[in-house]
Amino acid sequence: MTAPSASVDAKNRSPVAVPENDTVFRLAQLVLLLHVAAQFHPDGVELERLGAYDFIAANPLLMASSDDDPDRFELIMAGFDDRALSYASPAQRFATRRERLKHDLALLLAYGLATAVAPRGHVLYRPTEAGVVMATRFTAMYARSYTTAATIVVRRLKRVRPGPLRERVTEWTRQSSGPQQIDLADLFVEPSELDDAEGLGEGGSE
Repeated sequence: MTAPSASVDAKNRSPVAVPENDTVFRLAQLVLLLHVAAQFHPDGVELERLGAYDFIAANPLLMASSDDDPDRFELIMAGFDDRALSYASPAQRFATRRERLKHDLALLLAYGLATAVAPRGHVLYRPTEAGVVMATRFTAMYARSYTTAATIVVRRLKRVRPGPLRERVTEWTRQSSGPQQIDLADLFVEPSELDDAEGLGEGGSE
C-alpha cells in the first residue's frame, strides 16, 4: 500500500486553522475559565451564564468594542485584536460554541477536572482541586492573555441577571455578524431544559 501523496493531504486539510475547533484547546480554555469564575462564584456557575462567559472571554473585544471602554487597552495589550478573523460572524460562532459546551463540560467531569452540583435545582459547575492545579500550571502566553480576558469578563458580568445578560450577548455578537443574524436569546437554556445536565451533575458531584 502506498502512502497518500502530499497533494491529497493538502486537499483534505482545512485552509485555516481554527483553534476553537480543537477539543483540547477548548477544554484548556474551559479549565482556565472555571478557575477564574470560582473566584467570583465560589458555589459554581450555571450553564447559561458559563456559556456567555466562555464565548466572550475568548472574544473579549466584542464586549470592549468602544475606544473609550475602560478595559479595551488592557485587552489589546494582552494580545487581543478585533480585526482578527475570529471576530467574523460572531453570532454563528457563538451558536456552534454553545452547542459544544455541554460536551466539553462532560469531558471535564469525566476527567475529574470539574464537578457539577444542584443545590437549589440548578446545576452549578466549578473546578475540582485537580482542575485548579491544572489551571495554575499553564505557562503559555495565550493562557495568561485568556486569564486576563476571563477575569475582566466575569468581573463585569457577574452581577448581570440572566435576562439582561442574554440581551448584552445578543447585542455584542450582532454588531459585526453581517446579514445572517440570528436571535441569540433562542440559544440560551431555560432552567426547565437542564434535566440532562442535572444527570451529569449527579454523576460528577463530589
